[in-house]
Amino acid sequence: TDLARAFPEACIVMGHCGCPLGYGPYAGRKDEVFAAWKASMAELATCPNVSIKLGGMMMRLAAYDYNTRPAPPTSAELASMWGPYIETCIELFGADRAMFESNFPVDRMGIGYAALWNAFKRIVSGASDGVKRGLFAGTARRVYRLD
Repeated sequence: TDLARAFPEACIVMGHCGCPLGYGPYAGRKDEVFAAWKASMAELATCPNVSIKLGGMMMRLAAYDYNTRPAPPTSAELASMWGPYIETCIELFGADRAMFESNFPVDRMGIGYAALWNAFKRIVSGASDGVKRGLFAGTARRVYRLD
């Protein structure tokens, strides 16, 4: 947040929903971590030069024990795990400053590519077409100057 405020003309992209953590000293403290993360993200969202990438939390949240489960999470399970974080980011930054991301090949250790994108679709299934266009393409086109 300090960096974004110090350089208001810079286009800054925060990756992986701001990197909430769920392992090491943060394990077993999900509610506390979420509250602190949300407060920090709300502060960052006040900086109009910051956009956020939605995804890339496969390892950071440690919400799914990949080594003990017989199969990767389904898109429904992933949507349930990541939904509160992604929905919070969309609420704080808006669809014009938020974009879905894949973190492949890293995320391949925990979920397939199609299941990942299906999870994103599940999370925003109730959103308007305009919001979906922003999240799935529009914001990335604008931020990365792809048009």
